[in-house]
Amino acid sequence: MTSVTDVTDLGSVQGFQVYDTTLRDGAQQEGLTLSVGDKLAIAGHLDDLGVGFIEGGWPGAIPKDTEFFARAARDLQLRTAQLAAFGATRRPGVVAADDPQVRALLDSQAPVVTLVAKSAARHVETALRTTLAENLAMVRDTVRLLTGEGRRVMLDAEHFFDGWASDRDYALEVVRAAAEAGAETIVLCDTNGGMLPPQIADAVHEVLHGTGAKLGIHCHNDTGCAVANTLAAVDAGATHVQGTLNGYGERTGNADLVTVVANLVIKLGRPVIDPARLAEATRIAHAVSEVTNVVAYSRQPYVGASAFAHKAGLHASAIKIDPDLYQHTDPTGVGNDMRMLVSDMAGRASIELKGRELGYDLAGQGEVLTELTDRVKRMEARGYTFDAADASFELLLREVVDGQRVRLFDVESWRVQTDARGDEKALSEATVKLVAGGRRVVATGEGNGPVNALDHALREALVSAYPEITQLELIDFRVRILDSAHGSDAITRVLIETADGTTSWETVGVAANIVEASWEALVDGVTYGLLRQGVTPR
Repeated sequence: MTSVTDVTDLGSVQGFQVYDTTLRDGAQQEGLTLSVGDKLAIAGHLDDLGVGFIEGGWPGAIPKDTEFFARAARDLQLRTAQLAAFGATRRPGVVAADDPQVRALLDSQAPVVTLVAKSAARHVETALRTTLAENLAMVRDTVRLLTGEGRRVMLDAEHFFDGWASDRDYALEVVRAAAEAGAETIVLCDTNGGMLPPQIADAVHEVLHGTGAKLGIHCHNDTGCAVANTLAAVDAGATHVQGTLNGYGERTGNADLVTVVANLVIKLGRPVIDPARLAEATRIAHAVSEVTNVVAYSRQPYVGASAFAHKAGLHASAIKIDPDLYQHTDPTGVGNDMRMLVSDMAGRASIELKGRELGYDLAGQGEVLTELTDRVKRMEARGYTFDAADASFELLLREVVDGQRVRLFDVESWRVQTDARGDEKALSEATVKLVAGGRRVVATGEGNGPVNALDHALREALVSAYPEITQLELIDFRVRILDSAHGSDAITRVLIETADGTTSWETVGVAANIVEASWEALVDGVTYGLLRQGVTPR
């Protein structure tokens, strides 16, 4: 994590700031729960995208967020982004330095602190139950303390546009107080998401000319206008945008940061992030979707699976002549791909690029690309996904290139059973029979559930031939039902994440039986991990 003493102006491109709040505001989405490991993984993806700031959460108020910042300081190596800790201004009648919540922001070691402050007079008096003057003092005192400790400070002016409509003089006073105390950016928040673009643009324009402060924008999507409102604010002079990946967030969500950034870069010619990073947007959006276990929206602008998909008929005929006839932009600019739903060429380019990323030059290998593309398409039709399962894709690629599957061991059979007696905790036991290192091995394992038991049994069976397996650890397990209308007979996709202490990788399995799908992903995960350890068949 970037040191708090690093004065390099990270997070800005030509004075413009792109700020992601997926890990805090996005995590407030109904049904979305992130572990600390999930948040660390998503932060890495956001850094790959090239955002300037990653809001990690509210340390001191939420124990999981406190742990996130502690682990981030030790484990997270960011190349572009800076971490921001989110919190509130001091409480009424308390010295900022003595407020434990403010102290927790400093203890987080985050180089950036984003404070939320009331900017609507009604909210100050009814929600905070304090005076308008005291609220201004709370803003000034907290900003001065944090900047005095070397932190970059942003201020989120909560409910700003509602406050602007009812008492604009006070809303302006909050902006001035924050700017004069040293906050580098004051972010105007459409907290209830009820504004429309003309209202946003007019307010931002007047605030900018009335205060001279550097302004940002934070929009929610309750009117379906979060992205449009954000762009309207930028057009009016805002130089800082906030949003979440995939538009995650409370109620109807926040402004989709990828859509905002893509529009700024591609449509408005504003290089707010490196175009080379933007070309990773589709991969990153889908990878984060797998971490959150929220189904990717196929019609999501720019990065959705259907964003550049064309069906047979007039469109398809025209696109064969010139793709631009029915596409608003080149999909490769966001890492997506045009899909001709009746074309056998769809996906070849992206597979060739993915192969190059994994160290395989497939250029000119038409037969290999065709076979690999066809197999990927057939497997994806059955429910596989390789967006977040690079390890399974690389094993498939190696199989096609080498003409045979990598076999470090041959599985003869496996089985698992679960026993529960009375009120006792259910216990699973698995048996694995395989050939490895030239000998047949039968091993059993017990575990907390069938997958855990299979994991233990597989390790026990392989450890004598491949002692390197002790370096591998299963760290995450996710299940998605692909056709829920079929109930308990539905096809299940399982993603397993495995680590070796240095890095981690994901593998995928698909079957009607959840245990069978888990076994497939488990075997791929172990095989890939052993190959990473440099082993060869024994």
